[in-house]
Amino acid sequence: MGVTLTTAEIVYCYHWRTSHPKSDMRQIVTKTGKRWRCQQSLDAIKSSKKEREAFGKKVTEANKQDARKTHRLTLGIKT
Repeated sequence: MGVTLTTAEIVYCYHWRTSHPKSDMRQIVTKTGKRWRCQQSLDAIKSSKKEREAFGKKVTEANKQDARKTHRLTLGIKT
């Protein structure tokens, strides 16, 4: 059985555009203020350019799939 997290234990990751457990997140300072990013995305920026591009493609694909799912739900299409 999975662990249920409370709202206080999950944080929105502006890089992935999704929520993660707070323990997997780090708060960073940007020019627009403080934001939360997951440790996975922070580790990825330390990688080679090729690895960063592969990571970026993975994020893009995940975001596209999420957008498609949201669009289908909005239209009432069942999969």
